[in-house]
Amino acid sequence: MEAGMVTPAPALVRFSGIQKTYDGEHLVVKNLDLDIRKGEFITLLGPSGSGKTTTLMMLAGFEVPTHGEIYLADRPIKNVPPHKRDIGMVFQNYALFPHLTIAENIAFPLSVRKTNKAEVQARVRAALRMIKMESLAQRRPGQLSGGQQQRVALARALVFNPQLVLMDEPLGALDKRLREQMQLEIKQLHETTGITIVYVTHDQSEALTMSDRIAVFNDGIVQQIDRPDALYEHPVNSFVAHFIGENNVLPGTVEAVDKGYCRVVLAGGGTVTARAINVAGAGASTSLSVRPERVAIVPDDGSGEGPNRLPARVRNTIYLGDHALAVLDVAGNGEFMVKLQPGAHDSLRRGSPRSGSLRPGEDVFITFRPEDCLALDPA
Repeated sequence: MEAGMVTPAPALVRFSGIQKTYDGEHLVVKNLDLDIRKGEFITLLGPSGSGKTTTLMMLAGFEVPTHGEIYLADRPIKNVPPHKRDIGMVFQNYALFPHLTIAENIAFPLSVRKTNKAEVQARVRAALRMIKMESLAQRRPGQLSGGQQQRVALARALVFNPQLVLMDEPLGALDKRLREQMQLEIKQLHETTGITIVYVTHDQSEALTMSDRIAVFNDGIVQQIDRPDALYEHPVNSFVAHFIGENNVLPGTVEAVDKGYCRVVLAGGGTVTARAINVAGAGASTSLSVRPERVAIVPDDGSGEGPNRLPARVRNTIYLGDHALAVLDVAGNGEFMVKLQPGAHDSLRRGSPRSGSLRPGEDVFITFRPEDCLALDPA
């Protein structure tokens, strides 16, 4: 191995050739091969019905694969019952016992494992310190806020030192501010404990914030698995590009391919140069992907030049506090978005000579670099 290279952590979990069907015909999960490294925070991300929750439930033991095997620490577990898998679980609805105190709820997994009383007390105290709720040990769940209840659920999942913790949409019931706070707390707990976490969500911003790696599911298949920044910057197909972050789509036909780039004739008029990521060749249909923050607006007065220059018509501008969005009609896409940098919205309202006032109906031009435009499979 070369000096300075980091050895990847060994796989704690391995899905090998996993298929799952409920009716014998439709596969909810199709030929899943996935390794989850020891100590990593991996998120299974995708829309409803994509197979992510079924995958988590098979790992937990609440569902059984139709075909294939799941390994935990190199041990096959397909036929191992859930309570013998040494896995912690956190659900969206917390699943706390309303008649037990917070301390008793946290102690429950230890009691089931017949841990001696002194060790139970020590571990519960440590868990309460971890979630900063020592003073609330004798309260019951009904006396706590949603965020406090979720902290208790986290402590209960971690108190018996499992080798793996599974989280199924754990923040879905919380409001936006509390959800963002809990995202940071869960990530900090992961960094502090070093435990392996498998997290399921349909919220792509949540996945980007928290994960070491993200597996993007659609139609029972992992479309791409990678670091959050790699998924955003280098999607391998149209689904991933559209599902991860804001994205503009322009359909077209490949005219020519050369040295990793291609010329594309847009269906709505115009020709652009793009990086050839997932195209079948000249004559094939393609879907171009370009992020809103990678596009510049120039006025319709001949003063602005740039690559991939296309005419556009302003439909609206949307003020979002820390930035603004311009909604344009570009090559037949009436919802083409351009992210305006902080302060740009004020200059637009004042009528900046560079960008104009961006009044609805105004004609402008947009430009974007070929390297920021990805030619992918047809959407």
